[in-house]
Amino acid sequence: MKKSLSANTCVYPTPVWVVGTYGEDDQPNVMTAAWGGVCCSKPPCVAVSLREATLSHGNIIRSKAFTINIGTEKFATEVDYFGISTGRNVDKFAATGLTPERSTCVNAPFIAEFPLVLECRLMKIVEIGLHTQFIGEIIDVKAEESILGEKDMVDIDQLKPLVFSPVIRKYHGIGPLVGDAFSMGKSIRKK
Repeated sequence: MKKSLSANTCVYPTPVWVVGTYGEDDQPNVMTAAWGGVCCSKPPCVAVSLREATLSHGNIIRSKAFTINIGTEKFATEVDYFGISTGRNVDKFAATGLTPERSTCVNAPFIAEFPLVLECRLMKIVEIGLHTQFIGEIIDVKAEESILGEKDMVDIDQLKPLVFSPVIRKYHGIGPLVGDAFSMGKSIRKK
């Protein structure tokens, strides 16, 4: 029997993304966000939802661009720091020793040390409630060769992305391969 947990954000897992933006003074800023995901395949788009109170919220509206830096196990401490600190009071790049790099595709910085980055142009803004959803068209994806596998595609085992458990506020890694998508279910399909 299932127990009601009331209406909450109990969706497992959620991504651990670091959103890169420029401030009014061209100061690079990053913040951790978990409310996001792919929202369209053609054109390729992602959606990320931020509270209006964040510095990044205003930066995206002003610059019409952002980057998504995929949080990884290697940078879990820095990723958490980016989510508990504000760019209004501290230079997060200086504090962590990580390097901001200017995107050549959009007006936003990315983290040079992170192995996977999506460069996004703001396509649409949706006001939802406490959060504003920013839909960004992915203009380019940059990946370190060290995380590429078969057919030059990102190998999740090499990337080692973080995922977030929202209700209990914990970070997790990705577990072992379970099977091939669009294939395993064929054993049930009627012939």
